[in-house]
Amino acid sequence: MPLIAIAIVAANGVLGDGETQPFEFAEDWARYKEVTMGHPMIMGRTTHEAIGRWLPGRTSIVLTTDPGRVTLPTDGRADGRTAGSLAEALEVARSLDDTVFIAGGGRVYADAWDLLDELDLTEVHAEAEGTVTLPRIDPDVWQEYRRERRDEFDFVGYRRVAASG
Repeated sequence: MPLIAIAIVAANGVLGDGETQPFEFAEDWARYKEVTMGHPMIMGRTTHEAIGRWLPGRTSIVLTTDPGRVTLPTDGRADGRTAGSLAEALEVARSLDDTVFIAGGGRVYADAWDLLDELDLTEVHAEAEGTVTLPRIDPDVWQEYRRERRDEFDFVGYRRVAASG
C-alpha cells in the first residue's frame, strides 16, 4: 500500500509561495494526471483552492479544520471529501485504493514525510522564490530509482530505504 508524495519542486527545494507554484509545464501536468488517475489524493485546503477545481477520475481528500469552507463536487465527474486530520484522510484514502498520493502543500508533505514510501518529483533545473518548501531528501533515507531527463526538468522517483533520522 504505497503512500507517495507527488510534487513539482525547484532546484532550491521551493514548492511555491503558499498560493501558487512557480513552474507549470504541460508535460508535467499530463504526467501528473496519468500517474494519479484512479487513485485518491490528499491535499491541504490551500492547495485544493490553488488547483481551482476538483480533478476528474480521482478522489481528492482535502485536509481542513473547517469543512464548511470546502464545496464538494456534485457533477459526478470527480469525487471530493474532507478530513480534519492526516490520519483521518489516510483512513479514507486507504479504504478506496492501495495507492495513495500526497499532493501538497508544504505542511501536508512535512506531516506525511515519515510515513511516505516513495517520492514522485518533477525536479526543475531552476531556483524559485517562495516560502513553501519540500522537506530535505536525505540520501541515507531516500534512494533515487528513476530519472527521466528533460530540458527544463527531470521526472525523478525515490524510494525509502531507511527510517527517517
